[in-house]
Amino acid sequence: MSLAKKTRTRVGATLSTVPSPGTLRRSLGWAQAVSGRTRAQSRARRRRARTANASRKLAGHAVSFSDVLFRQFVDDDLGCASYLIGDPSKGEAILVDPAYAIEQYLEAANDAGVRIVRVLETHTHADHVSGHGRLALEHGVPTSVHPLAEPEFAFEPLADGQELTAGSVPIRVIHTPGHRPEHCAFVVDDRLVLTGDSLFIGDAARPDLAVEAREGAEGLFHSLQRLTQLPDTYEVYPGHVAGSLCGAAMSPDHSSTIGNEKRTNAKLASGDAQAFINATASLSTPRPPTTARVVALNKGPFVGAPAQLENLDDPGEATILDVRPADTHAAGHVHGAFNVPATGSSFATRAGFVLDPDERIVIHAADEAEAQEAARGLRAVGFLELAGYVNGVPATEKFDPVELDELEELLEQGAVEVLDVREKSERDEGYIPGSLHIPFRLLRGFGTDGVNPEKPVVTICESGMRASIAASVLTAAGIDARPVLHGGVHDWPGGTVSFRRCGGSG
Repeated sequence: MSLAKKTRTRVGATLSTVPSPGTLRRSLGWAQAVSGRTRAQSRARRRRARTANASRKLAGHAVSFSDVLFRQFVDDDLGCASYLIGDPSKGEAILVDPAYAIEQYLEAANDAGVRIVRVLETHTHADHVSGHGRLALEHGVPTSVHPLAEPEFAFEPLADGQELTAGSVPIRVIHTPGHRPEHCAFVVDDRLVLTGDSLFIGDAARPDLAVEAREGAEGLFHSLQRLTQLPDTYEVYPGHVAGSLCGAAMSPDHSSTIGNEKRTNAKLASGDAQAFINATASLSTPRPPTTARVVALNKGPFVGAPAQLENLDDPGEATILDVRPADTHAAGHVHGAFNVPATGSSFATRAGFVLDPDERIVIHAADEAEAQEAARGLRAVGFLELAGYVNGVPATEKFDPVELDELEELLEQGAVEVLDVREKSERDEGYIPGSLHIPFRLLRGFGTDGVNPEKPVVTICESGMRASIAASVLTAAGIDARPVLHGGVHDWPGGTVSFRRCGGSG
């Protein structure tokens, strides 16, 4: 039976020094300023600044210094990072890998007294809609990208070794194919490198989104080798941090150094190309169904500003996305609604696994603020045409969540089917004997094959979030489903039923 019928943006603080790796790992991002263009002047200024550094706070506000502005923006929901590089003395800035919600950059640039004069794209993004189109259409800002991206819009081509400037701040292009053929990294002011989706903190990019995995892995190996030839003192600022599906083992840190990555990053441990290619090409990370659509939007004609999100009295015929917390959804919801809570991380990615962009989508939220936050996340992954939102609509359905001790009794009675909706890698670590397994992200397309329609289904994950999503998808398809919202597989009582390893009996 087929079922297919935030920004919580953290803005870095401003520093006037090159922070130590330890400081970088503790900070959420930073902006720096250096007076003068000669090396001697820069070093002298940094020495003086270190003396005063202890009095500066690393909160998310800007502090004005003299010549160079560097700001990191991180979208916690998708794990994407973008960068503003500016020269306040010249009033100019360059923006690297902007998100679709461009207001944050315009505000930061205005506060710093700079104008964004160019967008640099490290590559054509597959996980989020870029803001380069809005900046071009609304503010006349040109976009630069490597020609291998083959964009369908007017662009300024990037080339390996090309020198650019943000005011008087030098930026050097390094062509780093692997994740995608057009991928480029950017060396800024001979002190830091924006690695985009090549070198991550503690990991490296996936090679399988644009070309065959082994081909991408070979290119990635050589690109990483090239990046490791940069000075060990260079700061590393990636295009993604933990929370993104672009890498499996990324650190939550937002920055590092080339030297630190050479010492600690397992992807840089071997100089053996074949070993790297074999290991990297064999990795299996879920690919969101939004990928092709997002790539097409980013390559195609410029994408403009979104329409205003309307508050609807009646959702009408639509797919309802209930973004309220799982407990609230369980207590009462609109018939057929999918529950993907907007709280927590990966909201947009998870929503992308259960929504069809060709459907008429209405958000069910507690209030306008929650609806707008959800809309921002959905637009980031390509759901640009949202019908509106509702709140305060009458609940027509509810279900009672299942507690773990209750589930144990129900299993002993043979009264329910248990559906494990985690990923295979999680299930390999242990699972409830007799449970079925379908990752939540596959339920809408996979259907209910293998699920006994004669028994109620109890969905379980590790924390309740994915279990609620799965239960809502099943319920919308007419299956009697209830989630475990409090606790998960690894909280299962061990006295009666123990974990069995995959491949074992039972």
